[in-house]
Amino acid sequence: MTPHSIWILLALTAAALSVPLPSLLATEESDGEVAEKYLQRFFNLTEKSTPSSRRGVSAQSRILSEMQSFFRLKVTGLLDSDTLEVMKKPRCGVPEVARYSTFGQNLKWQTNKLTFRIVNYTPDMPQSDVDNAIEKALQVWARVTPLRFSRIYAGTADIMISFGSRDHGDFYPFDGPDGTLAHAFAPSQGIGGDAHFDDDETFTFRSSRGYNLFLVAAHEFGHSLGLSHSRDPGALMYPVYSYRDPTTFVLPRDDVNGIQSLYGSNPDVSVVKPEPEGPTTPNACDPQLVLDAVTTLRGEMFFFKDSFFWRSSTYSRRAEQHLIKSYWPDGPNNIDAAYESRSADRVFLIKGRKVWSLYGYTVERGYPKSLKSLGLSKSVRKVNAAFHDQESGKTIFFVGDYYYSYDESRRVMDRGYPKRVDEGFPGMTGEVTAAFQHRGFTYIFSGPQMFEYSFRSKRLFRVLRNSYFLRC
Repeated sequence: MTPHSIWILLALTAAALSVPLPSLLATEESDGEVAEKYLQRFFNLTEKSTPSSRRGVSAQSRILSEMQSFFRLKVTGLLDSDTLEVMKKPRCGVPEVARYSTFGQNLKWQTNKLTFRIVNYTPDMPQSDVDNAIEKALQVWARVTPLRFSRIYAGTADIMISFGSRDHGDFYPFDGPDGTLAHAFAPSQGIGGDAHFDDDETFTFRSSRGYNLFLVAAHEFGHSLGLSHSRDPGALMYPVYSYRDPTTFVLPRDDVNGIQSLYGSNPDVSVVKPEPEGPTTPNACDPQLVLDAVTTLRGEMFFFKDSFFWRSSTYSRRAEQHLIKSYWPDGPNNIDAAYESRSADRVFLIKGRKVWSLYGYTVERGYPKSLKSLGLSKSVRKVNAAFHDQESGKTIFFVGDYYYSYDESRRVMDRGYPKRVDEGFPGMTGEVTAAFQHRGFTYIFSGPQMFEYSFRSKRLFRVLRNSYFLRC
């Protein structure tokens, strides 16, 4: 093995894709010990930090500030509750990087024609399904680059693909079920480019249960081609596993930018019929942000946009961004409206003419149902927004320039509706895009603005930016 290859192995420690791991924190460890281990493992803290060591405290404070900056926390250099909360979250075992990132040192293949070989198979799936998942995962990268992959059945390929458990021959043993799913090595001679999958996991082909092999493999092949992890939670190269529908998967823009920085764009794509534009992760602090829907869920606030949502509470300093499918694999993306019925302890997501009922983080059996199940007529093709008024027990549905009032207890639409939006919400002249209630106030969203009302008196108090609750 060349010194360069040894450097790759030591420095990268086998770029690994992980799912929520058991907490790093032993329950008997102090917060200070937890922080020190975290910073040593993920942010290269090399000096011991003890109360009597001014040098150690200074080193920890400096690295702690770096960690806070990376996670967009308030940079204090002190171990506050928000920082400790992030440290306690399940995570991948590879150190963080910025948005799309490459391994550096010109770690890329010097040819666009690469070979791959599937050395063995997982017993979880038929071999034909493994073949399909692997080939489809490689095509994710071929579609946006000049890279072309051909399969060989004997000898050594550029990308050797294998399944193994625990000690499997590369000095980076797997850890049993869950935890680390797979790892891959950056381009180089020898083991470079190879991808290993933990055979103690349950891999699937189409299901959202277990771990979808296509998604895991597509991520790992990003490493095999020279990409490291991304900070973008919507990126395929984000270190934590998130389910998304393989049948509609389009490589996110962050990943496209990363791989094209190494290899360029696909020369075979037609100008007349270009590849679909990869999705971009929405920014909570974008002044032009228009939200799809907003709801509460057991005291927290959820803000939906495209295939993402932000989760926020009055006690958090920042809103956490997640993929909708990572919480509700059977729920919809790009929803039109959402609301919480506290009496039923349910959240309802509406898209088109269908509605999904969520009990916590589970989609209830029997859903989706038609809008008719909510008392709306067949003529309603789309609900723009909705909220539930706990005091009156009414659910308000916004449809175009009108709104409906639905009696949840009697399960009937109130008489006299629909009414014009500006009758119930004076000053609201634009299209309603989202709505929810919080601490006695009703918030109606229109474009990038949010209007604060009293639902009972119909009084408008303030006009705010959409990012008001997103802690920008």
